[in-house]
Amino acid sequence: MSEIQGHADKMAVSHEDPVRYTMRLDEARLEMNPLIGETVTLTFTGNIHCANCGRKTKKSYSQGYCFPCSQRLAACDMCIVRPHTCHFDAGTCREPDWAQTHCFQDHYVYLANSSGLKVGITRQDQLPTRWIDQGATQALPVLRTRSRQVAGLIEHAMSQHVSDRTDWRKMLRGNADPIDLAAHAEQLLDATTDTLDAVSTRFEGRFDDAVFERVDTEDTHISYPVDIWPEKIKSHNLDKTPEVSSVLNGIKGQYLIFEDGVLNVRKYTSYELVVAA
Repeated sequence: MSEIQGHADKMAVSHEDPVRYTMRLDEARLEMNPLIGETVTLTFTGNIHCANCGRKTKKSYSQGYCFPCSQRLAACDMCIVRPHTCHFDAGTCREPDWAQTHCFQDHYVYLANSSGLKVGITRQDQLPTRWIDQGATQALPVLRTRSRQVAGLIEHAMSQHVSDRTDWRKMLRGNADPIDLAAHAEQLLDATTDTLDAVSTRFEGRFDDAVFERVDTEDTHISYPVDIWPEKIKSHNLDKTPEVSSVLNGIKGQYLIFEDGVLNVRKYTSYELVVAA
């Protein structure tokens, strides 16, 4: 029997065929793929500690933080969720040094196929992790930009034509039908020409290189370790029922697919869990 205990973080992933998942509870690690088909038990001890300051909290905010940290940290600001609203230039960034490290680096605008076509952005060092976390079966970088704000402005324009969200319930029912992402990319670039020109003009001269550039690459294809897809999507809630014990049928995105329901591991970041199999 294998058992680990600690505060949860999102599962580590490795882009293999299929994706390889590792549960992370503090420093403890548990390989999850070999447990598919076995009974796995997750128990919430009732303890939640802030991922930043370590303070015990009754509720987790912004995926793993106490309330004071969620109000103070730049990583929890609304512009992280809506990067087109970046307010760094206004001098109101919560942590300018953090922004220089995390926001002022290359980001990609991409198309992915998770529950259908979607547009998104991510840092260069998060490919293909970001796509895997969203449960995408296909993904295609379209533009490389010089900052998160630039990527966010382009994403926001493209989201007027395609979704920027994943329907997690649909994503967990099976793999989406294949999509010609390259063709959709061309259509979106044509549809957002005015925005692209405006962004280029607005940020011209701020970076050593071009404000953004086209990426010439092929689709990335991703497969997931799932034996049985759920017929109905029922979510386990550890706040209401602190123990889940069931056969693990598969993993997709950051979801454990159990025989009797699904559990979003990322939702419980900073929760102290015991995982046994």
